[in-house]
Amino acid sequence: MKLALIFMFLLTTLLVIRIYNLQIVNHEYYLEEALGNQMHTLPITPSRGKIFDRHGNILATNKLAFRLTLTQEKTKNIIKTLQQLKQSGFINDNDIKIFNKNAKRYQKFHSIPIKYNLNETQVAKFLINNTFIGVDIEPYFHRIYPNQDSGVHVIGYVSRMTKKDKKNYDKKNYLGTLFVGKTGIEKQYEILLHGTNGLQQIERNVNGRVIDTKIIKPAISGENLYLSIDLDMQKKAETLLKGKRGSIVVIDIRNGEILTLVSTPIYNPNWFVNGISHTNYNQLQTSANIPQLNRAVQGLYPPGSTIKPMVALVGLEEGVITNKSSIFCPGYYKLPNVKRKFNDWKKIGHGHVNVKDSIAQSCDVFFYDLADKLGIDKLHDNLDLFNFGRKTSIDIPGESAGILPSKAWKKINKNEPWYRGESLITGIGQGFIAVTPLQLAVATAAIANKGLLFRPTLLKNTQVPGNIIIESKKKDHHIQIPIKNIQNWEDVIDGMKQAVYGPKGTARRLNNGLTYSLAGKTGTAQVFGLDAKEQYIAEKLDEKLRDHALFTGFAPIENPEIVIAIIVENAGNGSSKAAPIARQVFDVYFNKQLNNTFP
Repeated sequence: MKLALIFMFLLTTLLVIRIYNLQIVNHEYYLEEALGNQMHTLPITPSRGKIFDRHGNILATNKLAFRLTLTQEKTKNIIKTLQQLKQSGFINDNDIKIFNKNAKRYQKFHSIPIKYNLNETQVAKFLINNTFIGVDIEPYFHRIYPNQDSGVHVIGYVSRMTKKDKKNYDKKNYLGTLFVGKTGIEKQYEILLHGTNGLQQIERNVNGRVIDTKIIKPAISGENLYLSIDLDMQKKAETLLKGKRGSIVVIDIRNGEILTLVSTPIYNPNWFVNGISHTNYNQLQTSANIPQLNRAVQGLYPPGSTIKPMVALVGLEEGVITNKSSIFCPGYYKLPNVKRKFNDWKKIGHGHVNVKDSIAQSCDVFFYDLADKLGIDKLHDNLDLFNFGRKTSIDIPGESAGILPSKAWKKINKNEPWYRGESLITGIGQGFIAVTPLQLAVATAAIANKGLLFRPTLLKNTQVPGNIIIESKKKDHHIQIPIKNIQNWEDVIDGMKQAVYGPKGTARRLNNGLTYSLAGKTGTAQVFGLDAKEQYIAEKLDEKLRDHALFTGFAPIENPEIVIAIIVENAGNGSSKAAPIARQVFDVYFNKQLNNTFP
């Protein structure tokens, strides 16, 4: 009995000490732990900003949708639950794979998305037969692109956030964010579009059910973006290039705003929002036409004859030629003591031509001779002023710099000396030189502007939801190319005018019924070199080896407003394949001007 009493006394003492420790000494600690099981602080994901064109047409917006979620701490057997959901037809193996991949990134009390964008039938079926503990239906805003594939290379798309994405953004502000911009404007202005996270406190009962929700800090929606793009012109340009590989860039000469930026083929950005299907992914990856390549800013092409106005201006400004200088073109050009002939596109030649004639008729021989007199380094240094060989700094990711060759460039990249004949073919836009359609448009705009070189921009205005639209601030927006004699610029512009209005102009077919004045330059760029004795016959070549068709131009001539650059891959002659497309795009713009619908 004594031993039993001593034992009971010891147990009671230990119990009292433990109770005192729990309720008195560590009272605050365990109270916080208990409240932590009851109260959770969760992020509130802000509504993503919308994207509009210059006229307020919606390019990207948000739509209320529903997703299937699972909370780990409320689900006893996650593997079994997922299999049951699969058997019931709510999810598939790919959904399970993605869930398992993402589960480690969430805390136990967070709801983890399993399936996005459920349709009404799926939602109703789940709510009627919901026997899955810890599995719920949650509303969310789903990104949609109402114009489908139109403008995809400008707007870009959003997709699920990856581990790599998380490293690029503020962890605190992106807590709970599931989608981020992957390409285009969606990526370039991700921070503006995303907004600022909010915080909410939720209270659960002992069964884990939410019994109260309190917003501690409201989320701030992302900003709405207004682009300089004109949706009507964009769609028209895409239609004109349908079934072709190519690009069309239209820029407002007066401020550098991009009105149209087209790359074809195009694809549907909606495919990526909730995870692209294997079928669509394989379709994009296996296509020989590379739809995801933004040819407008990433495609590199020989500029062909579209670079001749800039080369002519270099010759005039450097004093190597004057506006009265002329040369006889027999249809070919030969360097002294060199057997090889450098052929003109016109076999019978152009006869006697001056600088204006050579631009209008696109005489190769004139520019062979001019390039030889200038030399590659003078060509390089002057063409560099037009932004060739450098990025234009457009506000869209992935831009290519292009190639502007020089003796130093060739030594570094080819470990070879520069040859005199290579200067000749550079002078007609062939050889090592490679440009993007955007660079061509910017350089042609500088010709029209008489040396004013604008940085091209896509973002026009921003708007905090509920507030007024604010014009976007544009820093370091333009530079002035040095001018030695303004008459030289006038002469080059007149040569481009004669290309459209002259009796022998390569783009003379465009002036039929024109209601505005137009200056232009056609171009046909070889994809591979031909021997002097070889004859180019397109029908005998593989389609991918045929010439590219190009056109650059601006209008009106007196007070220029817009400039265009077009390339149609492997289409052949620029005057017959690219120039007519330019005319139709210009018509859209000036018809809207006539009807006062283009601000």
